[in-house]
Amino acid sequence: MLSEITIRNFAIIDELHLSLKRGFNVFTGETGAGKSIIIDAISTLLGGRTSSEVIRSGTEGAYIEGVFILDEAQASLIRPILQEYGLEPEDNTLIISREIREGRSICRINGRAIPAGVLAQITQYLIDIHGQSEHLALLSPARQREFLDRYGGLEELRNQVAEKVRRLREVRATLEKLKRDEREIARRIDQLEYQVQEITAANLRPGEDEELAQERRRLLNAEKLQALADEVYIALYEGAEGEGSALDLMAKALNALQGLGKIEPEMEKLCKGLEEAIAWTEEVAHQVRAYRDSIEFSPERLQQVEERLQLINSLKRKYGDTIEEILEYAERAKEELLEISTNQERIEELAKEEEKLLHEIGALAYELSQKRREAAISLAEGVEKHLADLGMAKTRFQVSITWKEDPDGVWVGDKRYAFDSSGIDRVEFLVSTNPGEPLKPLAKVASGGETSRLMLALKTVLSSADDTPTLIFDEIDAGIGGRMGAIVGEKMWRLSRYHQVLCVTHLPQLAAYGDAHFRVEKVEVSERTVTRVKALEGETRVEELAQMLGPSTPLARQSAEELLRQIEAFKSSIRT
Repeated sequence: MLSEITIRNFAIIDELHLSLKRGFNVFTGETGAGKSIIIDAISTLLGGRTSSEVIRSGTEGAYIEGVFILDEAQASLIRPILQEYGLEPEDNTLIISREIREGRSICRINGRAIPAGVLAQITQYLIDIHGQSEHLALLSPARQREFLDRYGGLEELRNQVAEKVRRLREVRATLEKLKRDEREIARRIDQLEYQVQEITAANLRPGEDEELAQERRRLLNAEKLQALADEVYIALYEGAEGEGSALDLMAKALNALQGLGKIEPEMEKLCKGLEEAIAWTEEVAHQVRAYRDSIEFSPERLQQVEERLQLINSLKRKYGDTIEEILEYAERAKEELLEISTNQERIEELAKEEEKLLHEIGALAYELSQKRREAAISLAEGVEKHLADLGMAKTRFQVSITWKEDPDGVWVGDKRYAFDSSGIDRVEFLVSTNPGEPLKPLAKVASGGETSRLMLALKTVLSSADDTPTLIFDEIDAGIGGRMGAIVGEKMWRLSRYHQVLCVTHLPQLAAYGDAHFRVEKVEVSERTVTRVKALEGETRVEELAQMLGPSTPLARQSAEELLRQIEAFKSSIRT
């Protein structure tokens, strides 16, 4: 509910602060006193369009602030939007403000600036201003469908439909992605199969590239290696022409050393080391000879090695820096191929699930539609009854429920119909205010007193289903007399048992039903006209009602007092 409203420098209002009651709040006053300006200010606070023209002349800017007390249901609706901006109601209290300056407007919630569009998203759950279409939730077919469902107690069935539709959308999104990627997937399969085949055909072996590189070096240097090995072998074992070999010289040295050892025992110790050196030198000579004999210059083998190394290097450029990395790439490619190969199976599974969901949603949506039609009849009867009480007995009201065929829709019988998360029904409230006139959408009904009374009838019937906490009716008494004003007043008071209601009225019979009564008047302050609002109680309220009944005479005062007594007695009887 709207607990407090503060308005500064808005039109002819210099400064105004109101504390409103939870029940039925009425505003009275002479035409032009500023009652509608207060409603305009509230509309601006809710995110309505505005301009610098509303700023009171001689001031820098206008300011409006509202304090809203939320119950848990309203808080749960608004909280997800607030959380996106790091906001949270404190003790379920929301302080909304809007500042209008030349060329700009600043909206704040609990002190934090937010975009005007976000403000409008939030305030749509707080207040309906009847007579100003931008805040009239009942004009929206989507909201009309929600009201009908709440009126018929169909939320659980609707939620079942919504859950199935959510799953269907997931399935369709996945299917669309899989089918959209089908060509790309085919190209990927060809690519992976080629890569796996290319790597497999190479028959790579870890370390093979190093071995081949070494063999290539040997083949390229075969003659030089052979000559060097031969030189080593000759020097160690055979000896050059006219020269002894290293082994021959070492044998002579050993023989001399042994002779020294016979004379000098200390030298004999060295013989063993020299013997070992001779044996090792002989072994080296044999190994070098074997190596020399193994060296063979083969252009054919060199070409084979070059080609093999070229293949390996080509694979390295594509798949990895080492043979191990190339083989790992091949394994990953095989795994991806296996995964992709199940793509068609997945498409078939999802297609079956999609078809199943289309039938399940269709069945649930059909059941929901039938229940909506039952609720629509009851709703129409209730609205027409209240309209008759409000002097609109010839007004016809109907809830239109239609389906639209769609080749991509859900199955109902042997046909397919368009759908959304609320089912297959397009719900629209239709009305005809004059005999012989066709039923038209509620949004196209002319504004004025008829529209306000129509809204009142709807709100009365939907009072238990409508979760908007605050309802504002502007000029609801246009074109009606005192007797009808009393009926309207009673209905609005009954409505205020479920909602906070604010009403601007000129009828004392309606105003007398108010739980809080405010008089709006224009006064001159420092030679400037300003709007003042005063809360009326006791004698001041009696005096206001007497003036509304006619000239303020003792008889008018007596009539006003009697009117208040009768209404208070009526309220007490209802409460008990």
